[in-house]
Amino acid sequence: MSDARRGTTRRTTRRTLVASAALLTVLGSGVPAVAATAPALVQAPLVHHGSGVLRSTSGNWAGYAATGGMFTSVSASWVQPSVSCSGTNTWSSFWVGLDGDGSNTVEQIGTEADCSGGSPVYSSWYEMYPQYPSNFGNTVRPGDHFTASVTTNGSGSFTLTLSDTTQGWSRTVNKSLRSAALASAEVIAEAPSSSSGVLPLSDFGSVSFTSATVNGRSLGSSNASSITMASGGVTKATTSGLSGGTAFSVTWKHS
Repeated sequence: MSDARRGTTRRTTRRTLVASAALLTVLGSGVPAVAATAPALVQAPLVHHGSGVLRSTSGNWAGYAATGGMFTSVSASWVQPSVSCSGTNTWSSFWVGLDGDGSNTVEQIGTEADCSGGSPVYSSWYEMYPQYPSNFGNTVRPGDHFTASVTTNGSGSFTLTLSDTTQGWSRTVNKSLRSAALASAEVIAEAPSSSSGVLPLSDFGSVSFTSATVNGRSLGSSNASSITMASGGVTKATTSGLSGGTAFSVTWKHS
């Protein structure tokens, strides 16, 4: 949900994406732990999955991103965090993807953990920009173990897979995008955005990513950069160092 990162020394916002009505519907649900139909949570369209980054700081990304080569696969596992909700509507998402950092294409898949009217809302989705994001109808619950991957043959064919190994469901999407730049690979926790800017980040506590790989090798071997989520002098989420080259955590600090 978001602006793309530019893979340059001075990284700034490059583009925005618009979320689908399906995503807005899911985010409006007041039913905890289920991707369900309900009124929209915000009036403005959400902006889906990317980031504006200056050096190692982003207004809406925390995690790791690899640039400086051709990237054809990325994968990671994580445990869906539980969000603490008050009366404020908040948003968070967790995903793996190719592109979005230094390119105008995005191929991503992941989960969502939001708050609507004081109640948690959990869901899952994929995105092949410039197409709108699409939500899966499967139930997502905090504590579920997820494994996700995005792979391409390098000639425009993509396979995006998300598996909930706790509940035993898996979704695989095969898509084509010949314009994909394959310029970056990411494992990210994100504060989604609307057309008016970055939305408040849900208090997800901490999310742990494991088994993170890029191009079939450990994330640590890809020269990936660590990203802290911060804006206006406020740190929203911090990223740990890599353990064994494949594991790290992102910790919520501020909405």
